[in-house]
Amino acid sequence: MLMKQILEVYDILDSPSASGEAVRDYLLSVKPDADVETYKLEGPKGSTDMLKVRVPGRNGKSGGGTAPTIGLLGRLGGLGARPEQIGFVSDGDGALAAIAVAAKLLDMQKKGDLLDGDVFISTHICPDAPTEPHKPVPFMGSPVEMAQVNKEEVSPELDAVLSVDTTKGNRVINTNGFAISPTVKSGYILKVSEDLLSIMQTTTGCLPHVFPLSTQDITPYGNELYHLNSILQPATATEAPVVGVAITTEMMVAGSATGASHFGHCESAARFMLEVAKYYGRGEVHFYDASEFERIEKLYGSMKHLQTLGKDVS
Repeated sequence: MLMKQILEVYDILDSPSASGEAVRDYLLSVKPDADVETYKLEGPKGSTDMLKVRVPGRNGKSGGGTAPTIGLLGRLGGLGARPEQIGFVSDGDGALAAIAVAAKLLDMQKKGDLLDGDVFISTHICPDAPTEPHKPVPFMGSPVEMAQVNKEEVSPELDAVLSVDTTKGNRVINTNGFAISPTVKSGYILKVSEDLLSIMQTTTGCLPHVFPLSTQDITPYGNELYHLNSILQPATATEAPVVGVAITTEMMVAGSATGASHFGHCESAARFMLEVAKYYGRGEVHFYDASEFERIEKLYGSMKHLQTLGKDVS
């Protein structure tokens, strides 16, 4: 269970003075020698605090081992929309879940429970992000560009990525809790991972929910195409397989809404990511079928152009 971590992290993030340093101090209180990095990232509309946590595994690549590395990325525009809104906004749930997983992993490590592979957790801390128009409900904006965040969070060390993001402002996901996406890799939307569906069933005790993707959703922000939200933006910056973990509601909820975070939903998503990290490091979870992916590229060619802004049609 990660409810303790969810509540502790929420208390830190639900503040106009929330910062990367405050989160770093909290994580170091869990494990004083933890590898936690935070720094300011400047963007066109202000700044945010990047947060990176590296949790080494017993057979992780950081220690010369061979176990694969998973990235757990908390996606958001901001934790708050001050001064327009007072308090923690729905959009902050991705950061809340990712940091809670980091705290849990550090606590496990302190107690002697080490995962096999390295785990990299990253998000950013911004208590006063702008909002922007979007249908059917307004989006939370961000003080920095998506490409900047991708550059900071997505690196060659990652062999697979789970991207967790609030995904409530739509009519295509109609369930309370969380849903996962099909696997996205190198411009292809692949079949849903059976391994991830099995873990989702175990952690929720319910039938798994999968949310639909369009081609537009896996292209970079900035091309003036519609995007469900930013949940699959990491897939534009890596060749590693990426799966979205969408924190969801039955009804549409604006990302800029306050009082809209459900601790149980965030905890379930965080617990799912933790379990995936455990099994992925052991080589017991696969995000995609490598041989089938090789064949699809032979049959239909590369789709990496979808990871770019496309042709200049101006």
